[in-house]
Amino acid sequence: MSDQRRIVDLSHPVRPGMVTYPGLPGPEIVDHLARADSEGRYAAGTSFQIGRISMVANTGTYLDTPFHRFADGADLAAAPLERMVDLPAVVVHLADDVRRIDHQFLAPYEVEGRAVLVHTGWDRHWATVEYGSAERAPFLTEDAAAALADRGASLVGIDSVNIDDMADGRRPAHTTLLAAGIPIVEHLRGLDDLPPEGLRFHAAPPAVEGMGTFTVRAYVVIGAD
Repeated sequence: MSDQRRIVDLSHPVRPGMVTYPGLPGPEIVDHLARADSEGRYAAGTSFQIGRISMVANTGTYLDTPFHRFADGADLAAAPLERMVDLPAVVVHLADDVRRIDHQFLAPYEVEGRAVLVHTGWDRHWATVEYGSAERAPFLTEDAAAALADRGASLVGIDSVNIDDMADGRRPAHTTLLAAGIPIVEHLRGLDDLPPEGLRFHAAPPAVEGMGTFTVRAYVVIGAD
């Protein structure tokens, strides 16, 4: 790797019992086969661990496909990889006091064919009660989502608890973006460390049929070109 090229992890680690979204259970992570229990199955000094995890799909940093919102939408197995990996990205850096993110904040940026990563700084509240505040967490407005869809964004990510206003049961940002086939990545972290351009974004979930959301290891490669 050259001095100009680096990889930045944008995902929250998944830990037992962690709270991602208010009201959803935290993951349970245990041994299916403990290392000590495996020792008798292999040669002396050789051991393995096989883990087991039970969690809701909306855990940690995760990606939404159209099936998350629409019964006939593409699920994790059907969503095209070219919408989720090796995407040129643009980072929209916002002031900490911006809550309603409307289209005017996005207008200066070239978004066609890109992953649009919205940096609000809300990840500073991760693992606190404040992070899940429906009254304070930043979100995209309906007109912002429509503008991104109309302008051909490939993917939209945010470092907040929800891309929508949690008080709006219509979920217009999810509805607009996923109807256009644009995946959404929520609960990003570390966007403050990124330049606005010159990076490529990756966030591939497992190809699970019949599910619309799953945890991802999201990251960017800076200086990839």
